[in-house]
Amino acid sequence: MLRMLLGEQPRQNNGLLEEAIESMVKTTRLLQKEMDKNQDPTHDFRKLEIWTRGLIVSLDELEQSWNAAKHFSQSVKSGYIDDMSIQEQGEYQRYVYFYKNGFIRVFSILDKLGTVLNDLFDLHTSKVKAHFSYFTVLRQFKYLKAHGELAEELEAIKDRYKTPLNALRKRRNAEIHYMNSEMQDDLWQRHQGLSDKIELEDIDKHLDDLQQGIDMVCRSLAASYKYTNKLWAENGVRA
Repeated sequence: MLRMLLGEQPRQNNGLLEEAIESMVKTTRLLQKEMDKNQDPTHDFRKLEIWTRGLIVSLDELEQSWNAAKHFSQSVKSGYIDDMSIQEQGEYQRYVYFYKNGFIRVFSILDKLGTVLNDLFDLHTSKVKAHFSYFTVLRQFKYLKAHGELAEELEAIKDRYKTPLNALRKRRNAEIHYMNSEMQDDLWQRHQGLSDKIELEDIDKHLDDLQQGIDMVCRSLAASYKYTNKLWAENGVRA
């Protein structure tokens, strides 16, 4: 949708994004088959199907937010906010909007995945923490010694992206709990010298962190749903 508004061609899924989406689509087909066969009296299959389709949509929106942020960032040429024209300020604000939308969605998707995993594998994470995150679910896997193959893979993915994810988490926390993340950067610079111009943040670095966050999300989704599909296939559930 955003690509159309920006005058770009529709996205062709490939790489990690395609892998994640295809693994989730396969799960929805398996769920639909089971519902057709067993009528799903407890609505458990229907709930998982809705959650999984929601994750597919959320992942699409995350990738589009990153792409829109990158699109508007290309019009930002000044090194200082004070040197920007009115038009460039507008492009910068549009970049900031989609960049913030992106890093918030990274953690939103991970937490949604945590909810799916908790329900799917009966981890009872809410007994540990009422409002749990994806990372609480990973710790619960380890505590219960449950589904070791998947738990180890998800832990390895988390560790691989530790640095960019920490950067995104810091900015997410500033945005949600304290103040706008870009205002926090401006405030820090004002403390360095009240008369100095405000230097623009490293936009390329921020976009790279967000891209790596998307890669981490894609790998985590693909690992989770591929494991689920394999487990179901071993139990005779095939599309």
